[in-house]
Amino acid sequence: MDLSQADITSIRETAELMADAARRVTLQYFRGGELATENKWDEGFDPVTVADREAEKSMRAILAEKRPEDSILGEEFGVTVGTSGLTWVLDPIDGTRGFISGTPTWGVLIAVSDENGPIFGVIDQPYIGERFRGGFGLAKMQGPHWARGLGVSSVSRLSDATLFTTFPEVGTFEEAAAFREVEREVKLTRYGMDCYAYALLAAGQIDLVIEAGLQPYDIQAPIAVIQAAGGVVTDWKGEPAHNGGRVLAAATPELHAAALLLLSDA
Repeated sequence: MDLSQADITSIRETAELMADAARRVTLQYFRGGELATENKWDEGFDPVTVADREAEKSMRAILAEKRPEDSILGEEFGVTVGTSGLTWVLDPIDGTRGFISGTPTWGVLIAVSDENGPIFGVIDQPYIGERFRGGFGLAKMQGPHWARGLGVSSVSRLSDATLFTTFPEVGTFEEAAAFREVEREVKLTRYGMDCYAYALLAAGQIDLVIEAGLQPYDIQAPIAVIQAAGGVVTDWKGEPAHNGGRVLAAATPELHAAALLLLSDA
């Protein structure tokens, strides 16, 4: 979709307002004592809190005022149909398990997508005050200690790579087995970073993220930010990943190809 400069400016400014609003809401609840949670699953644990819901409401209110013609896909309140051909994909707290545990690895995810996938994204970590933006020629992070451009690492070999994922079990038994094939080849593996892992990849700090069982709102903002920083994001077959599922994010095409081969073979 061809967008005017006025549209691009409007999207960027609206995304900033939304991230600011969600930051204010989530910080009211983070580490604020006992936080009531509800479990979305009958088996297992997928929590949601008032902070998730109130943060998404705050972002939707801004969209209703600033860009009412756009569609919305949000984790907590589903789909609102618009007419512009653009969709805002929102995860008010990506990493609610981390949020309720007090770890600063969760984040607010905001993406704008057209019919081909995400074209702009924001990963915001309110507690440490870091915001990562990507799309429309922009690839930048800003935080309390510095503001600089984003850029992925130059690592091209698995033996030199640092790999992140959120859960050690990754997904199903078969998906976990495939992950282990890659894990055996890399230099270092770390767990439990939620969306912040994708931000670190875009910043050049790590080299690979492999996950499974994702939803569109989990991955569309990271896709936009990582691609703007020069990285590669696909599913485990090398196809577009903006609908979620199994995701492979890599700093370089060479590293992506090497990991993809192991995942595909497994």
